Amino acid sequence: MPRVALIAHDEKKPDLIEFVQDNEDLLDECELIATGTTGKRLLEETDLDIERKASGPLGGDLMIGAEVAEGILDGIVFLRDPLQAQPHEPDISALLRICDVHETPLATNLASAEYLVEGLAE
Repeated sequence: MPRVALIAHDEKKPDLIEFVQDNEDLLDECELIATGTTGKRLLEETDLDIERKASGPLGGDLMIGAEVAEGILDGIVFLRDPLQAQPHEPDISALLRICDVHETPLATNLASAEYLVEGLAE
């Protein structure tokens, strides 16, 4: 069963919720984790089982990055807000870097998220 992380900045949370709802059947076949607020919102708006980590600014991005480094995460959907500076930008950069180092699929927009989820479902 693929293990997938779901992350979204505040302005992108509605997009991620809609994406997850539209792909609930595929994602139901995955072990899901999410950062704090994103996970809370997804639990409220879907019937999926989601393990919640800390909020991104409180270390959630780093917790997910640690799973990438341990080799126990198969992919990440991280809908980032490219127009808004984030106070935890160093953590975000570290997560992106560790995905590159470990060749972990990382989708940062809805188009690539579709490919990631469909690819993991095969």
